[in-house]
Amino acid sequence: MKNSKKILNVDNVISGYGEIQILHGVSIEVYEKEIVTIIGPNGCGKSTLMKTIFGLLKPTSGAIEFIIDNKMTEIQSYDTENLIKIGLSYVPQSDNVFPSLSIRENLEMGSFIKEEGMEESINSMYELFPVLHEKRNDPASQLSGGQRQMLAFARAMMLKPKLIILDEPSAGLAPNLVASVFDTIKKIHKSGVSILMVEQNAKAALEISNRGYVLATGENKATDTGKNLLKNKEIASLYLGGK
Repeated sequence: MKNSKKILNVDNVISGYGEIQILHGVSIEVYEKEIVTIIGPNGCGKSTLMKTIFGLLKPTSGAIEFIIDNKMTEIQSYDTENLIKIGLSYVPQSDNVFPSLSIRENLEMGSFIKEEGMEESINSMYELFPVLHEKRNDPASQLSGGQRQMLAFARAMMLKPKLIILDEPSAGLAPNLVASVFDTIKKIHKSGVSILMVEQNAKAALEISNRGYVLATGENKATDTGKNLLKNKEIASLYLGGK
């Protein structure tokens, strides 16, 4: 984005599981106040990339930089706790809430590494998502699928991150709940948080994205604004279900 500061830089990253290489030199960028979506076929490495950025997998080569104290700093050696401390949050595709805990207790878990300012953060999440306040004493297991995702996003925001990574936020949801999840993502973005998202519902994701990347077989295939990717006939045919 013009006049924006880069906050994440992934440069030529190779990563995978043991001897199985999934990413073959992937590069992406995220700037302040952006929504960036990564699309591509199943098995192309999208979730592997998210896990590598968040320290759940270690790259075998390449660099991952994140802005710390206004300076881009290599973070590929950081563990997840330190990544959370510097302003990265991650919402996995599944098992992203504690079903037996109350909504409030789930939010408290989002602040486990820093209790200072917890009440302020909880209240700000209640203000952003009033339904969580209404149900604050209910177990998360009683929430609808869309509300569970809302809680997962809110928990990820408890430490006021610079960037939230979302792995398939609408996966497994009924069609009538998908729109509410994207509304929640827009609300989070409007609050000033940058978002990096992997999403199978590529059309809906690109419609709200500043930019997008297309991955295939673990490699960069295309990048452009969300709108331009939607209008690209070849991209639409291969990845968006278009003709």
